[in-house]
Amino acid sequence: MTVRVGVEEEFHVVDAESGRLVPGAGAILDRLRGSEFKNELQRSSVEWNSQVHASLDSLQTDLSGARRQLDATASPLGLNVVAAGTVPFARVTSGDATADPRYRHMVDEYRQVADEHLVCSAQVHVDVPDRDTAVRIMCGVSPSLPPLLALSASSPFWLGADTGYASWRTMLWQRWPTAGPVGCFADAADYDAAIEGLIRADVISDPGMVYYDMRPCDHQQTLELRICDACPRTETVVLIAGLYRALVEDARVRLERSGRVCDGRHEWLRAAVWRAAQSGLEGDLVDPVTRLAAPAPTVLRDMLRRLRPTLEAFGDWDTVRVLLEEALARGSAAHSLREVAAEKGLLACVGTMAAETRGERGQSPAPGAVRQPVAGAGGTPPGPRPLIRRRQSAADTHAAAQKGGPRPSPREDTTARRAQTEKLPSVP
Repeated sequence: MTVRVGVEEEFHVVDAESGRLVPGAGAILDRLRGSEFKNELQRSSVEWNSQVHASLDSLQTDLSGARRQLDATASPLGLNVVAAGTVPFARVTSGDATADPRYRHMVDEYRQVADEHLVCSAQVHVDVPDRDTAVRIMCGVSPSLPPLLALSASSPFWLGADTGYASWRTMLWQRWPTAGPVGCFADAADYDAAIEGLIRADVISDPGMVYYDMRPCDHQQTLELRICDACPRTETVVLIAGLYRALVEDARVRLERSGRVCDGRHEWLRAAVWRAAQSGLEGDLVDPVTRLAAPAPTVLRDMLRRLRPTLEAFGDWDTVRVLLEEALARGSAAHSLREVAAEKGLLACVGTMAAETRGERGQSPAPGAVRQPVAGAGGTPPGPRPLIRRRQSAADTHAAAQKGGPRPSPREDTTARRAQTEKLPSVP
């Protein structure tokens, strides 16, 4: 079975010394070759489009290579690139939008929503047979998207403060008029008519402004996942891509067998997305089957079990199983970043995000330290880590996490974070 998958990643551009978000995308793009790197709405972010891949291993190789290329280009400019939903230090201004007529219209029309669109996401594309199939299976996949958001959650800080959310990017993102869970549509014509209605109503200017959590791509034969934060670790992106591909294929098979994939009741989904954005992996999620609260590890392991036949058919079972257990043992990126901020401050938090983005898994360099571009022996970048290093790695990681004692409850953790926020440096 060959169902290809691809990824679009967005990266923040920050000053390597101060950690502040800066409009440096143009300087980086001027030095990069290849159409896979692009501008975004804000001049402080860069977008990268992967190749399409049949295997998760080749996808991970592509992801790692692109990040090394970005790092090697940004470093001599005194810049870092960061894959995360938000970065702690940002400046909100309408003057940093990309000089493009479409983007300028968005800034003029949506004002503060566009000005505060200082967010980055990871988007996953999966092959579908045709546009009708893409539209019909969306409502079958939608209930399982909030757990994927929880896996990606990497944006706890905004404008120098702890928001109390694991994915504040989600809360900023949902202010756009078409953001959030997608509805149920009979076919592609039904969906396209709804989008045309939004354009005629002057709510959006073009189909590219459809920001649903999932949508049929308008220029490729794919179903596009749009709910996730950008992720500091490539392994998280690969894990989400593997799970999403299996969800899409599972829904396609169910549609083929029965002609329907859902009960049409999605009024609970926005609340489920909110819960995932608030809690990440450290609290409860809304279970997509029971629609009741359940711990995030329980929800995700249940999803994994349901998808096992599809994952095995793709040859992804071992990879996804190990990556999921490692992710659950490690906790969300938001949780890890809070720990770094509590111990070393927000600037060290930015350094950690930048280091993980370029593939480092040890301590981040000290702020302001001179860093050479990442390269291996002979000046060539090191190859990506294998997705599965050895079978017992997940168990080892889990055991190591347990030695530190149980994690605090979400409420206790939030209280501690608020107390720590009072000590964080202010940002002008």
